[in-house]
Amino acid sequence: MFEKILIANRGEIAVRVIRACKEMGVRTVAVHSTADAGALHVNLADESYCIGGPRAQESYLNEDAIITVALETGAKAIHPGYGFLSENAGFARECRDCGLVFVGPTPEVISRMGDKDVARRTARAAGVPVVPGCDLIASPEDATAEAERIGCPVLIKARSGGGGRGIRKVERPEDAAAAFEEARAEAESAFGDGECYMEKFVHPAHHVEVQILADAAGHVLSLGERECSVQRRNQKLLEESPAPCLDGHDDIRAAIHKAARDLAREVGYVGVGTIEFLYTDDGAFYFMEMNTRLQVEHPVTEMVTGLDLVKWQLRVAAGQPLPQRGDEVPPVKRAIECRINAETPDFLPSCGTVTGLHAPGGPWVRFDSALYQGAKVPPYYDSMLGKLIVSSPTREEAIRKMRAALGELVIEGVSTNVDLQFDILANREFAAGMYHTNLMEHLYE
Repeated sequence: MFEKILIANRGEIAVRVIRACKEMGVRTVAVHSTADAGALHVNLADESYCIGGPRAQESYLNEDAIITVALETGAKAIHPGYGFLSENAGFARECRDCGLVFVGPTPEVISRMGDKDVARRTARAAGVPVVPGCDLIASPEDATAEAERIGCPVLIKARSGGGGRGIRKVERPEDAAAAFEEARAEAESAFGDGECYMEKFVHPAHHVEVQILADAAGHVLSLGERECSVQRRNQKLLEESPAPCLDGHDDIRAAIHKAARDLAREVGYVGVGTIEFLYTDDGAFYFMEMNTRLQVEHPVTEMVTGLDLVKWQLRVAAGQPLPQRGDEVPPVKRAIECRINAETPDFLPSCGTVTGLHAPGGPWVRFDSALYQGAKVPPYYDSMLGKLIVSSPTREEAIRKMRAALGELVIEGVSTNVDLQFDILANREFAAGMYHTNLMEHLYE
C-alpha cells in the first residue's frame, strides 16, 4: 500500500478520500486554491499546499503545480476524486511519466471510453446494445440528414461531454443544423473538443448505472446498480439502489450487469468505474457511456453492499487483487442519496458563509460533506454542498428515513435545495418506483 498520496480535489470528495486514507494508515497531501485556504480538507490532511488562485484553471486544473507538489512531498500516488482532472487522460499519462500512480484506469482506457463516439463502437464490439444513432457529425448539413434518417426526436451529444454540457435535443430535422452548431460551440468552450455525434432520444426511459470494480488480473465485479432518473438539466439530484424499475425483472437485471462486466473486460479496465444505460419499460436497455472514475453517488453502493469503494480504489491501484472470485456483490439493503446543493428556489447558485449547521444522525444515516460552521461557500466551483444518504431493509422505510433526515438537516447562511428534495420524495411517480428521466417535468403538475 502507498505510504503517502496526494488528493487533487476539494470539498466533500477530498474529505472522503482523506478519511479513508487515515483508516488505512496512508498519509495525505492536500492541495487548495486561495479561496479554499480554510477548507476542511486542508485542515484534515497531513500536509497542505496552496497551488493557485480561486478559479479552477488556476488551481485544481493546474496539472504542473499538482504534480510538482506530489513529487516534492514524496507522494507515491494521486487520487483525482471526481470532476476536475479525474477523467483527463493527459494528466493520467503525465502522472505515469513522472513515476506517480494515477488512482484510476490507464490513460489509454480513459481516452478510449472518454471519447463517447469510440465508447459506443467499443460497446458494440463487446456485444452491448447501444442507442441507435450515428458516429461523428461532419457538418450542419450532415446533422440535418442524420436527424431525418434516425427520426426525431434525437440528441446531439459532445463526444467529450459531461455534466449535461454539449447536449441538444432536436424535435424536427430542420432544427438539427442550429442545434449542432450550439452543441459544438458549447463543447469546444467547455472541453476543448467540439466533435459531436447523434443518437435517438429514448423516451420514456430510466437512467440505470452499474458500479464495477476490476483488478489488474482481469477480475471484474459488478456491485449492484443505481437508478439515477431524477435529473434536472441532465444533472442528477437523487439516486437509489437497487433500481426499483428492475424489481421483478431479475433476468434483465442480470443481463445489464453482464453487459457492464463484458464491456469492462473488453477495454481491460482496472479500478472503480460506472457503466450507464438507458432502460425502457418494455425491457430494452442501451449503453450510454462509461465514467472512468469514482461517482458522486458511490455511497449508495457502499450502503447496500458494505464495501468501501475508496479503499478498494487504493488497493487495486497499489496492485492488490479483489477479495472474491464471483462476478457480483448483491445488495443487502435499500439506499437513497439526495444531493444537497447551494441554490435558490429559482435554481440560481447560492454562496456565502455557513452560519449554522446540524447534520442528521441515527443508524444508517450518512452526510458526506466538507461543511462546518464558519465554512465559506465560494462562487467558483460546483454548487453541491454534500450528500445525504440513508439505507433501510425496504424502499418504503428508506423513503421515510430520508424524509426524517432531511427534516433534521440544518444549513444556515446559504440557500439549499432541501425543499425540492422533499417534493421529489412526495411525488407519486417516485413513491411508486416507476419514474422516468422526465420526472422533474411532472413534479409540479
